[in-house]
Amino acid sequence: MYTLETIKKYCLNCSKCSLHATRTNVVFGEGNPNATIMFIGEGPGYNEDIQGRPFVGVAGQLLDKMLNAIDLKREEVYIANIVKCRPPNNRNPLLEEVRNCIEYLRWQVKLVNPKIIICLGAVAAQNIIDQDFKITKDRGIWVELGKFYVMATYHPAALLRDENKKRPAWEDFKSIKRKYEELKCTI
Repeated sequence: MYTLETIKKYCLNCSKCSLHATRTNVVFGEGNPNATIMFIGEGPGYNEDIQGRPFVGVAGQLLDKMLNAIDLKREEVYIANIVKCRPPNNRNPLLEEVRNCIEYLRWQVKLVNPKIIICLGAVAAQNIIDQDFKITKDRGIWVELGKFYVMATYHPAALLRDENKKRPAWEDFKSIKRKYEELKCTI
């Protein structure tokens, strides 16, 4: 029987793509293994690679503040990435890297079994919602994929680079809160 710990062990020993050669740590994911909400980013950055934890740098601190603003704590949600090893110079993961790694994420989704999945940024949305997803145009729209309610919003790092994205991201997070409250009532 597979568990998150079993899948993590596979990740720790993975060498399916070239990213394994330059990683310091595998960044598997963390949080509540029974979370209602799962956040998915593109891949680890420098701080994540050093600590082996997702979203711990400046963008992660902003994500924590955004969660707190909608009365959620990091420990209540599950946070993962499309790829588990840091791409060099924080570039977007290559298609081959995604293909080799996404099965781990699929297992994480299956085992956590969230009701809500939030894609943080275009890379996550293009690999989960639609390959032609445009973050500026399509963010904030709920999509039902099987039994999951899925929405994409700006990656916290994008908010740090462009203040104009903060207001739309706040609207998205208020929508996340509403969906969470709505689903809590039906559980």
